[in-house]
Amino acid sequence: MTEHQIADYIKVAQENMPMFISWGLRLISAAAIIIAGRVIGNWAHNRVAAINRLDATLRVFLGGFLKYTIQAIAIITVLGQFGVQTASLLAVLGAAGLAIGLAMQGTLSNVAAGMMILILRPFNIGDYITSGSIGGTVKALGLFGTELATPDNVYIFVPNGKIWDGDIWNYSRNGERRQDINFGISYDDNIGRAREIVLGVLNADERVKQAPDDRKPQVMASNMGDFSIDLIARFWCSKDDYWNLKWDLTKAIKEALDANGITIPFPTRTLHMVEDGNKEKKQAAA
Repeated sequence: MTEHQIADYIKVAQENMPMFISWGLRLISAAAIIIAGRVIGNWAHNRVAAINRLDATLRVFLGGFLKYTIQAIAIITVLGQFGVQTASLLAVLGAAGLAIGLAMQGTLSNVAAGMMILILRPFNIGDYITSGSIGGTVKALGLFGTELATPDNVYIFVPNGKIWDGDIWNYSRNGERRQDINFGISYDDNIGRAREIVLGVLNADERVKQAPDDRKPQVMASNMGDFSIDLIARFWCSKDDYWNLKWDLTKAIKEALDANGITIPFPTRTLHMVEDGNKEKKQAAA
């Protein structure tokens, strides 16, 4: 390379040095803004998640919304650093958003359903719900879907629209729940005696609610079946005791009935054998 060529390169570099410096500073600034947006977004998400006076469902939803909003502002700011007209960009994005919205109506309906769930609050994080054929404990509520865990700890991601469009059954909302235990006794047994025995079992368990009067345990004859008198043991309990109490009382009722000679019958069928009349006549003629 000749001295003349070297001099030309130096001259070009000197002439373009302000531009190089300007673009270098813009790149450094853009990187700093992107990093700051990411850090501030994560910080805001964690701060919202740490506000105990807010409901857990609201914390997760607002934290995610705030995080992505801050990161979007950071990206728009970076584009402005490079001379992109953000006002025009927002207009273009608005038009593109309309087109995308028409093409992604199902996805956006999930966002709208998530907002409605957040506002009306049919369930919270930690509640056990069912919607249609899907059921589980709510682990998180996002913009697009709800995360559930089944009793055997299988992960389920359900689009918010699918939950919102169906009936939502919340088994954790109310503090107390009623349950029935069905059993049968023999027609030969005394119904009153069976009621006394089962009521004694129910009243002996402190987890069974005794007040108010309309929630006291009851034992009622519900049906005269083909082979038994069907009874119902009805009682109220705390939602936290529901399943353990059901299992314990089912066992206790069976053992108490057995100990007092009350029979829980098996299905039976009576067969009547009728001889062939024609056969008897033929035998008499012979």
